[in-house]
Amino acid sequence: MARLRPDNEEQARELIALYPQRRSALIPILHLLQEQDGYLTPDGMAHVGELLGLAPAEVMGTASFYDMLHTEPVGHYLLAVCTNIACMLAGAFELLEHAEKRLGISPGGTTADGMFTLEDAECLALCGNAPCLTANWRFFGDVNEAKFDSIVDHLAGGRLADQVPPHGTLNRVRREVGLLASGATVHPSAPGGALAADGVAPARAEVAAGTAPATGAVSGMAQGSREQGSEAQGSEAQGSEAQGSTAKVSKRKGSRTKGPKARGATKQDGEERQ
Repeated sequence: MARLRPDNEEQARELIALYPQRRSALIPILHLLQEQDGYLTPDGMAHVGELLGLAPAEVMGTASFYDMLHTEPVGHYLLAVCTNIACMLAGAFELLEHAEKRLGISPGGTTADGMFTLEDAECLALCGNAPCLTANWRFFGDVNEAKFDSIVDHLAGGRLADQVPPHGTLNRVRREVGLLASGATVHPSAPGGALAADGVAPARAEVAAGTAPATGAVSGMAQGSREQGSEAQGSEAQGSEAQGSTAKVSKRKGSRTKGPKARGATKQDGEERQ
C-alpha cells in the first residue's frame, strides 16, 4: 500500500476540518498513514503533502523528528524496553540482553519473520513498575525474563490481540463528534457527514460559511464556555474596580497620616520665624 486508501483519505479530510490551518493536521494524518501500512511510505507521505499543501521534504522533516513515527518498515509488534534510571537500577540492561538473545536481534533490528522489532527506549513513564516495556505502546510492568518470554509467546500466538493492536494503531475508537475550525459540529456517521475536497462537510457548508447557526451539543458547550468566559471577564472587571476603590481609600488614609507631620512642621516653622 502506498497512498491513503479512500476511507483513510476521507478520515484525513475530516481531521483537516478540525484545524484553522490545514498543516496543523500533519501529525494526526501521519499516524493515520502509519496505522494503514505499519510505517510511513514515501508515496504515502507525498499524498499527505498533497492534502495539506506541503512539500514532501516538509512532511519528511516532521516524520523523521518523532520517535513514534517510522519511515522504515518495522515488525508487527514493536517492543521497546526502557533502560532509563529507574528501570536500569531494577535490571533493565539484563532484561534487554535477554530480549536480544530470545529474539535473535539487536535494538533496531526486526526478526526474520517480521513479527518483532526491538528498541532500547528512554523513560516510558512506568517507573513504579520497573523494569517495563511497551508492545506497540501498550504498557507491561514488573517485567523479568520469564514474563518477557510469556509476553512474546502470547503476542506471537495472537492471545493478546484484544490488548495490543498491530503497530501504528494508537486508538481503535473512531471519532464520532468533532468541533470544526469554523465552530460547527460534525458527525461523520450522519447523512452528509463525508467531507468535500476542501475539508468542509457538504451538508454543513452553509454553517462553515456563516450563513446558518451552528447546532449540536458541542456547539452548545462552546457557547456555554463563551458565556462563562464573559462572566469571568465581568468578575475580573469588578475585581479591578474594587482594587481601584481600595487604592483610593488607602491614598486618603495616607493623606490623613501625613497630616500631623505637616501640622508639626508648620508649627516649628512658625516658632523659628518668631
